[in-house]
Amino acid sequence: MNEEIESLHKNGIWALTEFPKGKRPLSCKWIYKKKYIIPRVEDPRCKAGLVVKGFNQKEEQLDVKTTFLHGELEEEIYMQQPEGFITPGKEHLVCRLKKSLYGLKQAPRQLYKRFDSFMIGQSYCRSQYDDCIYFQNFQKWIFHLLVTLC
Repeated sequence: MNEEIESLHKNGIWALTEFPKGKRPLSCKWIYKKKYIIPRVEDPRCKAGLVVKGFNQKEEQLDVKTTFLHGELEEEIYMQQPEGFITPGKEHLVCRLKKSLYGLKQAPRQLYKRFDSFMIGQSYCRSQYDDCIYFQNFQKWIFHLLVTLC
């Protein structure tokens, strides 16, 4: 859990702030997994992850079950401080998310925007018929890239 919190702080996922009137903070929870480096050869490494309970959000354009981290958020989204990591003396503050966190409904859209910007920056063109197809002409070759999110 400490490693996860350190990573979230290092990546600037949220900032503590006063709770604004008319807003409602999303709750969060810890999930735990055993991760085997080499199955049946060595003991598993225990991993902890912090997820937002995004099912409390209003519906968004993309509503998928798997989400992606660190996309820049455009909306104001507030989350309660994580259990076990409430900042002493600042218990009344909430976390204003600056970047996507697992569980947010905005995460896939933000990932796509970031990916699209990267591809355009690499001189690929987006198809006018399908936003998930990119192509690039290189000498006598044409490269096509099809993006699917599962």
